[in-house]
Amino acid sequence: MNILILGSGGREHAMAWKLSQSQKLSKLFIAPGNAGTSELGENIPIGVNDFDAIKKIVLQKKVDLVLVGPEDPLVNGIHDFFLGDTELKDIAVVGPQKMAATLEGSKEFAKEFMMRHNIPTAQYQSFTEESVEEGFKFLEGLTPPYVLKADGLAAGKGVVILKDLEEAKTELNSMLVNKKFGKASTTVVIEEFLDGIELSVFVLTDGNHYKILPTAKDYKRIGEGDTGLNTGGMGAISPVPFADKVFMDKIHDQVVKPTVDGLKMDNLPYKGFIFIGLIKVGDEPKVIEYNVRMGDPETEVVFPRIKNDFVELMSAVANGSLNELDLQIDERSATTVMTVSGGYPGTYEKGKEITGINEIEDSLVFHAGTILDNEKVVTNGGRVLAITSYGKDFKEALKTSYKNVEKLKFEGINYRKDIGFDL
Repeated sequence: MNILILGSGGREHAMAWKLSQSQKLSKLFIAPGNAGTSELGENIPIGVNDFDAIKKIVLQKKVDLVLVGPEDPLVNGIHDFFLGDTELKDIAVVGPQKMAATLEGSKEFAKEFMMRHNIPTAQYQSFTEESVEEGFKFLEGLTPPYVLKADGLAAGKGVVILKDLEEAKTELNSMLVNKKFGKASTTVVIEEFLDGIELSVFVLTDGNHYKILPTAKDYKRIGEGDTGLNTGGMGAISPVPFADKVFMDKIHDQVVKPTVDGLKMDNLPYKGFIFIGLIKVGDEPKVIEYNVRMGDPETEVVFPRIKNDFVELMSAVANGSLNELDLQIDERSATTVMTVSGGYPGTYEKGKEITGINEIEDSLVFHAGTILDNEKVVTNGGRVLAITSYGKDFKEALKTSYKNVEKLKFEGINYRKDIGFDL
């Protein structure tokens, strides 16, 4: 089977690593890929939203299945593009169709979906530029902190949590009137603050059947102790120690099953990964958000714990036979530590040579923002390399990851030294 992965991050490198272990894989292509994926398949320098170029490659390389990594092409309707094209319609795409991808593309759409299907979540209201005054009044009726979310995709930066009412009003004005996040903040969702500990639950579905993948917890803030600006993710652990059987049963009954059933009920065709961002409030799960793909860096700890042949898994999603497979999970914990460029998540420089990758032992190295330049691996993004390790528990796994992170060198290298601090 010939497979094309769309994307260029650590998530896509982990996908490529997993697929390349299968005897059923003939050829692997990654568009655009990175320095790490180039060792597992052929990188093709095209953008994930350039549907016409993707079509050309799919036909030219005789691709049988397309695995979509990031959210953008899904929200932009790549699956529908394939279904609507006579030459592409029989090629499998793992990733939901456009309307279902709106679960991530619009916070308001996701909230309405949860309300309709009685899925536990924070109370909320939506506002536009025209109703900004009503938004101020709504804020006045809430107890702090205040949670403001840009409705559309804002590259993980569209959520603001503020403790001061006046600051929250200024921020709402900035998002709606001054278009702080452009089109993404045409509508802003304000919701009640939920106090608890977060985790991510991943579901793989073929549209009818589903499997719950290992849980994970990621660390979004740049600074130790969860301080500073939000990033794309500085590290992750799997499984989440507090997600015991009783809690997971609640998540299944109150969240996972109603989500998959709700997608069917609302006629939202969905083949692919559902990422459910949850918070444990007391002993109850509440949904913070849906993503319509795997998380990054969570993929780098979830995929290494799945023992199944990944080509088989993806084929089962494509042809609707996921119920015929048993999901096999490695009992060990996995942890990943993300190394980032100096200055990230603000401005940073690219093109810094990376050394020490070949010295790493007993850990997996997933490339996030790297490219090959004259056969040297150099930085090409804010998040650069994820170092993933196994252990009998997350503490043991983290020791190995940190020991190996110290072997990596590039100008400005930064990483969090406290992943798992809150567990």
